[in-house]
Amino acid sequence: MSSTDLVPTAGTSAVQTQARTDGQQFLTFRVGGEEYGMDILRVQEIRSYEAPTRVANAPSFVKGVVNLRGVIVPILDLRIRLGQPSEYNAFTVVIVLNVAGRVVGVVVDSVSDVLELSAEDIKARPEVPAAMDSRFITGLGKIGERMLILLDIEAMIKSPDFGLVD
Repeated sequence: MSSTDLVPTAGTSAVQTQARTDGQQFLTFRVGGEEYGMDILRVQEIRSYEAPTRVANAPSFVKGVVNLRGVIVPILDLRIRLGQPSEYNAFTVVIVLNVAGRVVGVVVDSVSDVLELSAEDIKARPEVPAAMDSRFITGLGKIGERMLILLDIEAMIKSPDFGLVD
């Protein structure tokens, strides 16, 4: 065996390759009566909701900013953005995301769990009129009788509609 036999090709190892083929993990959360999922790799942390400092002339879904260990984090209410009522209670949480080189918090009704979905569990997004732009839906996840709307949270945050990323 030569020394080149021990070098992984294209920067991957057998362990990394295996992890990629086993499935993708999603953080599941609720907004209104729907259950959504987002790529767990975008999630930095989950925090209880605390009223942020308001920002003048911000859109209604931008609740304000919080200081998170020295980082000023904009807080967006995903419920308002998705056209749902936004009542703040003990279950309301902020999912802190790291997207597009920024830290952003999104407010949701509650966080459910982390699920791993195989490619067979993910169906193509439906082409139906919806309140939310279908560009941000990557597919539908099916777990038993549960149906998850899988979001491309990075594309959503980077969209001009949010106005957070140049």
